[in-house]
Amino acid sequence: MTAMLDRRAAMAVLLRDPGDLLVVSGLGSTTYDAGAVGDRAENFYLWGAMGGAAMIGLGLALAQPARRVLVVTGDGEMLMGLGSLATIAAARTPNLAIAVMDNGRYGETGAQASHTALGADLAAVAAGCGWGATCTVSDEAGLAALASRLRREPLFAVVRIAPAETPRFLPPRDGAFLQHRFRAALGIDEA
Repeated sequence: MTAMLDRRAAMAVLLRDPGDLLVVSGLGSTTYDAGAVGDRAENFYLWGAMGGAAMIGLGLALAQPARRVLVVTGDGEMLMGLGSLATIAAARTPNLAIAVMDNGRYGETGAQASHTALGADLAAVAAGCGWGATCTVSDEAGLAALASRLRREPLFAVVRIAPAETPRFLPPRDGAFLQHRFRAALGIDEA
């Protein structure tokens, strides 16, 4: 796999000027990077739900049909939750997009090669599951165009990033705090 984009810089492009975008980030580096480029109440960080980011995003998109939802996750987590791609495609949720930050590594467990480094093509898998729009980007021009598309269409995108380690930024980790903060940002009263 040829990876050319810096992980954190790519995340900064995708989350620039988020407005009221709801962001669900997967376990590990996508959460570190989403928090580093702008911790906000509309970010929902998954700390212990490996493989669940896409389905959390689907539930959120169904519950908040007037809001755009972006799931940013890694290739390792998306590989663990492959079945979700068929479920989400079948739901045809127009306000949900997924961006997979693909470095070809399982970064949280020692940087072993993931299946994407061995030939698995997540965009092709998503298309085979019924996603109407998929793409893969690996350069700055493609990334800039992708950022706009993620805000307006149901899209599954793979962003090829370099496997280099970036210093960790740890956004809030308390699940109850994150839930209450996120619900408050949605205007949902706590009973």
